[in-house]
Amino acid sequence: MNPSAPGWIDKFGALRAAEPIPYRDLRALDADLRSCGFMYGINVGIPGFIRPSYPLSQDEKAKVNVLTGLYCSHRLIYPEASYPEFLSSVRQFYKELELGQPNLLQKILRSGKTSVQLEKILDSRVYLGEPMLSRTFNSMITNVLLPIDILAYRAFLRGEVQLKQYAGELESVVINIIYHSLDSESPTESRKKLRDAFENSRTYLKVRHPGSFKDFRNLLEHYRGTDAAQYFLDIAALTVLEQDRMDTRQQRYVLKQGTALGFHKREIAGALRDIQSFFRLHSKEVYFLREAVPGSQYYESMARMVDRLISRNSKRLRKELSQSKELMLLLSKSTVRELSAEEKKKVQKQLLDIFKSVPSLAIFLLPGGVVLLPIFISLIPKLLPSSFDENRVD
Repeated sequence: MNPSAPGWIDKFGALRAAEPIPYRDLRALDADLRSCGFMYGINVGIPGFIRPSYPLSQDEKAKVNVLTGLYCSHRLIYPEASYPEFLSSVRQFYKELELGQPNLLQKILRSGKTSVQLEKILDSRVYLGEPMLSRTFNSMITNVLLPIDILAYRAFLRGEVQLKQYAGELESVVINIIYHSLDSESPTESRKKLRDAFENSRTYLKVRHPGSFKDFRNLLEHYRGTDAAQYFLDIAALTVLEQDRMDTRQQRYVLKQGTALGFHKREIAGALRDIQSFFRLHSKEVYFLREAVPGSQYYESMARMVDRLISRNSKRLRKELSQSKELMLLLSKSTVRELSAEEKKKVQKQLLDIFKSVPSLAIFLLPGGVVLLPIFISLIPKLLPSSFDENRVD
């Protein structure tokens, strides 16, 4: 099975549909995906019952892990269902979820049979086509959020009606976990930078982001006993790990999050041990987290990536920006004063519309892509007439 070649999803079905799945329940499935790094957003392996004919890249492993999570969840919830029924179910799921990229999704859903459509959807979820982009944004943001596909699909199978809202809330919790982990008494400079990025992004996000930890704790308690709770605990442990170590204060942070999620101290301690063991075992593969989590290299690479995207698409962006008088006015205002919350929402909406029309900027439409929006906006003035920037106060 070659996850980068056409027909791999049909091949997966031919190999697995007649075989029993090697998991007794969803918890066992998630534990295996965790050992592969999928639940941490770092795909260093795939389930042992899948044997590829050549070494897979991280992107290919991510695709295999997503498909495995979707398929085995379907088999565990609907044991008698056929493989074609699974494919049809996943197609409907992504159609209702809309991926945040309606134009792309509509194009995909008009092309070929269901398995081919699913191949294209998973490609759009995992692989951006440019190594630099996939190493920075994909590995650090998008892949961290990929398990939400699995969790939202299970909710879909159980009859969740407001699917997009549910998936948005899951994403909101993850972003909040990362954000609150950066709020320490004496943060490093890199953590200050990243915290500022997330703080600015919270203004643009449509989903609810509680400001205080008390509000956040109430949100976490809502997920007690759900499939998502362990995933959130894993993310909490991931965000405080530095060079496979964490100090007492950081452990207290995870304990606070884990307690709100309904876990006992021994379960929280187990999650901390698991993440430390994972990083020690896979330190060579996890190259972007060697110095710190999250480190200055992460923030700086995001800024370089966004700057590169703007430079490559400058002509198209100027044209699109010039056609939106209101957006131009708001962007010019942003060079001399802070925009109001309502103005920022207008900027977000109009920029996202532009991103939909420029394929290279689809990265901002992926889950977590809005985190990059403040960086994008801060770099936009160089596309505007110089008069817009004359009164900027540094």
